[in-house]
Amino acid sequence: MSDIIRRDPRAEWIARNRLHPLHAAMQSAQGGESRWMGPNGVVRKNPHAVGFIGPNGIKRIDRSGGQQGTGGKRSSAPEVVQLPLVILEEPAFLIAVVPDMVGGRLSSHDRDLLGLARKLAGSDGAVLAVVFGEHKESSFDTAGVDRLLQIEGNEYDGYAPEQRVLALRSAHSQFAPRHWLLPDSRSGGGELGRRLAASLGERPATRVWQAEGERCVGRAGAGQQDLHRVLPRLILAAAECAEPVSETRHEARAVELESSVARNLPRIEDLGPVAVDPAQIPMAEAEFILSGGNGVKDWDLFHRAAVALGATEGASRVAVDDGHMPRARQVGATGTWVTARVYLAVGISGAIQHLQGIGSCDKVVAINMDPGCDMIKRADLSVIGDSTAILKALMALAEAHRNGAARDAA
Repeated sequence: MSDIIRRDPRAEWIARNRLHPLHAAMQSAQGGESRWMGPNGVVRKNPHAVGFIGPNGIKRIDRSGGQQGTGGKRSSAPEVVQLPLVILEEPAFLIAVVPDMVGGRLSSHDRDLLGLARKLAGSDGAVLAVVFGEHKESSFDTAGVDRLLQIEGNEYDGYAPEQRVLALRSAHSQFAPRHWLLPDSRSGGGELGRRLAASLGERPATRVWQAEGERCVGRAGAGQQDLHRVLPRLILAAAECAEPVSETRHEARAVELESSVARNLPRIEDLGPVAVDPAQIPMAEAEFILSGGNGVKDWDLFHRAAVALGATEGASRVAVDDGHMPRARQVGATGTWVTARVYLAVGISGAIQHLQGIGSCDKVVAINMDPGCDMIKRADLSVIGDSTAILKALMALAEAHRNGAARDAA
């Protein structure tokens, strides 16, 4: 008999979808664990398996209650697990990471990047995170950061890639990291990494999605081919390049630059952000999405709320089929997969296909009349009530906030 391990795509699909009727039976058959290969070749774990330890040290359970016998009810209180603390007093080498920190917080791409750095550091090396300006992140320790270098100054505000490269050069001279890792993204990491490579005289590896030992694999040919090469000093990694750190807690000790960074004479003038019509932003690139479903009764109010909140509009398949929204605005596995930082779902029950499409969103807020619907279970924040009244209240709050800001500016 052949020893080749065969994949069962249907079983993997059922294991990924906790709302599937056979999901509980599949989990029981596999001992409460399941793994599958992601679109970039990274093996993913099922976060809903019993006993899974999340990135913040909270023990997760199956929300459906199928394995716990709770009949769909959540546990009364999650069990908080103290992750083991890893302290490296004198690491053999450093792996430097420059996250994008969009909105002052680590994105999912940044956490994947730190996971790759942790993998390259092993047990002897330490991960150094370099952050510019103020931030709102409080979980550098559980993201795998051993040393944290925060570089502050108004000269780094806005679009200042040349000044940031000078600061990274100073960090390079002081810490001499074995590798530099930056996200190959449109949020600044891709450009900053290429500028740093030119300044250091290095040839970077771009769109890297896998690194092992002294070799790495990057995407080429419009994402259709893999490019294998020796692991260079500077790496620009794609999303899902590695699993985020979730089983250990690190010191995240603050460090400083020993010498001041010279001010660069800017050749580029930052004129500030330009107002963009949220309706013109593709949903796959939108940061804030207001999505409506069958529970929306006043669509004119919904459109006015999207304008008042500055959100990009989306919709469930039911709303699209009923003609309330165009097909291009459909969110889900049969529509557009979105990666918004905030996804506000109004009157959406949460079908399997829709939950798949918002799986990469950072924060999900649900407004619904049914407290037991699947969207409420998926949401990070839920509001139970009439969508019309809640949207009117949100519009009033947004208007009051703008008026207050205008008065403060005057």
